[in-house]
Amino acid sequence: MQSRDAVRTLAALAHDARLAVFKLLVEAGPGGLAAGAIAQSLAIAPSALSFHLKELTQAGLLTAHPDGRRIRYAAHFGAMSALIAHLTANCCGGAHCVLTDTIAADCA
Repeated sequence: MQSRDAVRTLAALAHDARLAVFKLLVEAGPGGLAAGAIAQSLAIAPSALSFHLKELTQAGLLTAHPDGRRIRYAAHFGAMSALIAHLTANCCGGAHCVLTDTIAADCA
């Protein structure tokens, strides 16, 4: 991941509603949730949620898949892992450390 991509990804998460959406979808797992379920869970107006979902999707943090007449959104775990790897690339001066082991174990 390039630094500019990390900045774009972090900027997308730098909003209370978008961070809440992303955390909810991480919790939901690979199956994700329909937009209506996200709006209901977080008490976000559908029009506002649509904007936030677009921002997160454009930043590469979410995937969107048709599910009948609905769109289902899921956290893009590869993008999240790439961001964490970028942020911790030189952790402990590049030496083996507990932080990188913990991240790898938590994301597995």
